[in-house]
Amino acid sequence: MPEEDLVDIKFRLYDGSDIGPFRYSATSTVDMLKQRIVSDWPKGKTIIPKTVNEVKLISSGKILENNKTVGQCKVPFGDVAGGVIIMLVVVQPSLAKTKTGILYICVHV
Repeated sequence: MPEEDLVDIKFRLYDGSDIGPFRYSATSTVDMLKQRIVSDWPKGKTIIPKTVNEVKLISSGKILENNKTVGQCKVPFGDVAGGVIIMLVVVQPSLAKTKTGILYICVHV
């Protein structure tokens, strides 16, 4: 696979810590990225996603759709020659299961 078809992505969590960076092909889907986030979620965090449906990925201010590929999302990613893309991770627990209905929002600092 040509080097230009690979993208390095780091996932920024609500507390400022990161997961990654990991290298993905342009054909990887946003759903695949979310699966990696859920499986590699750090131990000891107060907010923990149980499924990929509870994870939202934000890049350049846009929420990324599960069925899109990294290649299709290139426009929000921009051109980052040799750099690492940082995506914000928002965990939104299912409102049907939460008693308080609190929505957790990640703010990039």
